[in-house]
Amino acid sequence: MKSVLITGASRSIGLETAKQLSKKGLFVYLGSRNIEKGNSIVKELYDNGFNNIKAIEIDVTNLDTIVDAKNIVEREQGKLDILINNAGISKGFPESVLTTSIKDIQEVFDTNYFGIIRVTQTFMELLKKSENPRISNITSGLGSLNLHSDPNWKYYNVKLASYVPSKALVNAYTILLAYELKDLPFKVNAIDPGYTATDFNHHSGPGTVESAASFIVKHTLTDENAPTGKFFSNDIEDKSEVSPW
Repeated sequence: MKSVLITGASRSIGLETAKQLSKKGLFVYLGSRNIEKGNSIVKELYDNGFNNIKAIEIDVTNLDTIVDAKNIVEREQGKLDILINNAGISKGFPESVLTTSIKDIQEVFDTNYFGIIRVTQTFMELLKKSENPRISNITSGLGSLNLHSDPNWKYYNVKLASYVPSKALVNAYTILLAYELKDLPFKVNAIDPGYTATDFNHHSGPGTVESAASFIVKHTLTDENAPTGKFFSNDIEDKSEVSPW
């Protein structure tokens, strides 16, 4: 049975992704900063017919919790097949580059960018033990420099001083990581689930968590011929195409 760790999986898209992967027969580690909350969610999932899901405490800004989570997965599975770096935060809208504090920007970067690096580096040993390891970095179209430079883009006016550059960094890290792992059977991609109605945006997005999670699953459970180091967005018309960076 393949195993997957999803960070930030106690609600919204992360939780729905955990549910869909469980239904596909994977063993899911549901990453949660609060283990009591995570355990409560898993109990509810089991009561509703889900299997092969375990809550695991992991705060992507706290290396100790990441190492502890790695040790649990190693003890129980011996390896990790899939890592989905889903945890992320935003300071909301509007967020001016002229007035947003360095402290706020650093806080967002610590979760959205440095958090991915911490988790990926810590779990790399276990991922390399998998026959077909996958790393999916959950990003946003707001991290695309090409789109942000196009006045005709529908989200052109959504300029956020911390969130936008944090996701641009996630995209850049994905390219670099895929390059370093190109001679191994890894597939490393940046996946934008699209503008989805979640607590993250006060349910303002037009997309559903089911569609968002399905898109993540599609570009994560890939075969050996799938691309690596690419950016896929659920917001573009042809969802099989690589999105503009």
